[in-house]
Amino acid sequence: MSRLPVVFMGTPDLARVVLAALCDCPSVEVRAVVSQPDKPVGRKLELTPPPTKMEALARGLPVLQPLKARDPAFVEQLRATAPELIVVAAYGQILPQALLDVPRFGCLNVHTSLLPRWRGAAPIQWAIAEGDAETGICIMRMEAGLDTGPIISVARTRIADEDNGQILHDRLAAMGAKLLLETIPGYIAGTLIPQVQPAEGVTYARKISKEDGRLVWSNDARVLWNRLRAFTPWPGAFCQLPAEPQPLLMKIHKAGVVEGVKGSPGQVIPADGQVLLVACGKDALRLEEVQVEGGRRMSASQFLAGRKPESFL
Repeated sequence: MSRLPVVFMGTPDLARVVLAALCDCPSVEVRAVVSQPDKPVGRKLELTPPPTKMEALARGLPVLQPLKARDPAFVEQLRATAPELIVVAAYGQILPQALLDVPRFGCLNVHTSLLPRWRGAAPIQWAIAEGDAETGICIMRMEAGLDTGPIISVARTRIADEDNGQILHDRLAAMGAKLLLETIPGYIAGTLIPQVQPAEGVTYARKISKEDGRLVWSNDARVLWNRLRAFTPWPGAFCQLPAEPQPLLMKIHKAGVVEGVKGSPGQVIPADGQVLLVACGKDALRLEEVQVEGGRRMSASQFLAGRKPESFL
């Protein structure tokens, strides 16, 4: 039985997990891997290859890294690999119609949300930040629009209180790889028919910025708790600690919601010296692990042993 010739397009670690599963599938032949170009990383700005490139090179696969996926020369280069299917997972660019038309079976996208909710760049984080009860994976046949294509298969998962952006990312990566391999045979055989997305319920998961991690105390405590979980590990949750000659940045690594506590937003509620409670627009946030700018990560009791703030900015 001949193997299905596939080109894979993806960049970050989530895509690496999907690529590894494809490569290990005996009925698939991955002919090339396409990723975003290497980028400077860290304080020294060392040029670093993306995870999918590292995975591809370790497996002896050719790697393509065009600046723009719409570049006609790249589209022709891709066509030369003669894929019958292109699989995309977190590639990072919208693909032009000319590229989508290259493979006989089109392009399948492994998307980490329950479409049409959370189309766009950061669906994992925004599902947590907005308090969604569940999320999941959609395998979608791609169109030229942003995550607008018809859905072929779906897998769901509950968002637990213990989940943060990293934990949910890792679970969805594994789910996406598994669902993709389960979907490809039926899709190629024509027994799994793509279904048009509903017109209702569309939301967009915009790209995350550093400022999204700032805690605004006038919000409800549960809103802030959701954002802390969503934006772990990046950009993290933070506020400002009053200090002289200027306020210090304070990261909040772990927190919980305490209901029924009242106070002015940002006010530190007096407690027993072991608990750091901050009043919010509704209820309070119990800060459990914090890190003051220039210092180490510490428990609330360790923080309170050296500081007694009355409020946070």
